[in-house]
Amino acid sequence: MASRAELLAWLNDLLKINYTKIEQCGTGAAYCQIIDSIYGDLPMSRVKFGAKHEYEFIANFKVLQNVFKAKQIDKPIPVEKLVKCKMQDNLEFLQWVKRFWDQNYGGQGYDANARRKGAPDIPATVAPLSTGGSRTGGLNVGGSRAGGRTPISGHRSGSTQPNEAVQHLTAQLKEMSGHLEGLEKERDFYFEKLREIEILVQEQLESENAPEDPTFRKIQAILYSTEDGFEVPEGGAVVDEEEETF
Repeated sequence: MASRAELLAWLNDLLKINYTKIEQCGTGAAYCQIIDSIYGDLPMSRVKFGAKHEYEFIANFKVLQNVFKAKQIDKPIPVEKLVKCKMQDNLEFLQWVKRFWDQNYGGQGYDANARRKGAPDIPATVAPLSTGGSRTGGLNVGGSRAGGRTPISGHRSGSTQPNEAVQHLTAQLKEMSGHLEGLEKERDFYFEKLREIEILVQEQLESENAPEDPTFRKIQAILYSTEDGFEVPEGGAVVDEEEETF
């Protein structure tokens, strides 16, 4: 098993990037390019290296999943864990990717910068915020630890800690607001897709030449199904927003 330092050194050398933490692999971009270095045909234009929201990370992993399927790579990708950008989950997956690369890389030259076409290689944030907090012990994943910066003020040294705490919490609140905005966009995106499907199915079932194929009825049943303990609010049916993406 390669250590974290060894993995980071290998990753930075192969991809010509400057990652400082294993957690940064949680955006999915680095995993995609490692696989591209083996096969050379991954659609790099679809990989977002500047991703900073979880739904963008998921889109990168979707590209990776498609390549795994096309190349018949029999390895489940724990997307839901990896996109949280926790060290242990990404360390385990990166160790597997490194072993796979060792077994399959043909030694051919690889121009990582050219394949990225100038895209930034460092994500805007190390990870999206999560309610569970960071394993590193800080309040903000990827942010500076409390006490890491001295506020620019004329206060005496004894008053710096409260100021640092305020700055830290303010930065966390700002990042949480950005993360919430991303989640709302992701929710609205999938809701609109489900709504379009619902309208299409309803139109087909209510048409004079309604198809005899029971598929539309089954789709409608899925759209209107609920889980145990879930109650439809007054005003009509809603789509379960917690439905799995993958």
